[in-house]
Amino acid sequence: MRSAYRPALIVLKSLALVLTLAALAACARSPGTRVGVPGDSDPHAGVARARSLPIQGLDVARYQGRIDFNAARAGGIHFVYMKSTEGKDYIDPNFYANWEGARSAGMARGAYHFMTWCSLAAEQAAWFVRNVPNDPDALPPVLDLEWNNHSRCKNRHNRADILEKVRVMLAAMEAHTGKVPIIYTDINFHRDVLAGERFDNAFWLRSTAAEPHHKYHGRDWLFWQWTQTGTMSGVNTEVDRNAFYGRVEDWYTFLLTGCDPRLLDRLGPQGRCGSLK
Repeated sequence: MRSAYRPALIVLKSLALVLTLAALAACARSPGTRVGVPGDSDPHAGVARARSLPIQGLDVARYQGRIDFNAARAGGIHFVYMKSTEGKDYIDPNFYANWEGARSAGMARGAYHFMTWCSLAAEQAAWFVRNVPNDPDALPPVLDLEWNNHSRCKNRHNRADILEKVRVMLAAMEAHTGKVPIIYTDINFHRDVLAGERFDNAFWLRSTAAEPHHKYHGRDWLFWQWTQTGTMSGVNTEVDRNAFYGRVEDWYTFLLTGCDPRLLDRLGPQGRCGSLK
């Protein structure tokens, strides 16, 4: 049934889109004037291209202590992902301070959940939903998928069971935030579990000694974690540094829709990308 209010809604949506683009352009001018941020205490020649990519970011947790997000943004950082939750009962003690600090600095920010393999996906999903705000201005959430090598929960797990847990968690995160989650992973977990699997989710790939296409054959990436020994204004410790795959225009599209621009044709018609809903 055609709504009598539809023309007015179209005008309002168009106006909102224009205002959003203008705000994003204003926010991007300060860090965006610097292309590539070189800071790294132990640089590797294999990831040199990452420094020249125009959209740079950080991922942080309690280990970075108190962060001056205004200084990081002025130094060329466009986005930050912060650890929120892990497993079924752990929340990063700095999460809420980081969440509000990045928001106050005008930096795009999102939360990531570290998946563990010895608790139920439903329990972990409930913990994430309970603790992570559903903020409309947040980036899509991230599901961190790695082997739990530093815990009592070791790698003796059935691949099919793990994939089922992953899909349950991804669905719950999307239902909570209204945004398609991003999958973060490293070389070992991708090789053992994710390689060859099809997902609607964009990928964030760790590769600190070579470009991702050398290590993750056939897997496109939205974000590239290119060093764990990064240095940055506003952060007193070494910090993980990341880069977005595309141009500034692609970044704006990602901010507006919450979807990898290369997936819009597939996910947009499903109503899963923000400005296309």
